[in-house]
Amino acid sequence: MLNAHHIVAYLVIVVSVLSAGFGFFVAWRRRKPGHLLTQLVAAGQTLVVAQVAMGLILLSQHHRAADRLHYLYGSLSLAAMLAPWLYAPSEPRKRLLWFAGSSLVAALLAGRAYMSATA
Repeated sequence: MLNAHHIVAYLVIVVSVLSAGFGFFVAWRRRKPGHLLTQLVAAGQTLVVAQVAMGLILLSQHHRAADRLHYLYGSLSLAAMLAPWLYAPSEPRKRLLWFAGSSLVAALLAGRAYMSATA
């Protein structure tokens, strides 16, 4: 389970950075978000939720991170991914920027969580 948690950590970071970059590119080009972008953002969100769930399972099995900040960064990454669902405006381009920005924040927090776990 610990190896899967590490693998999904890499996937969270990569997919979140890709979806943020692609989202900012589409917004910059003043295009509507297409099917590929929406699926990429959804994949990033799903991976973050799966990562937190695996972390909770590991925690219940008495596996502990090297630094307690790991739990804060993981929780904040989840909150960042969920925030646009509550606060993003309904206008499609502005909504896209909210989701792209939250993906970038989640990727940075997930990267920091990974670094604090291996310290």
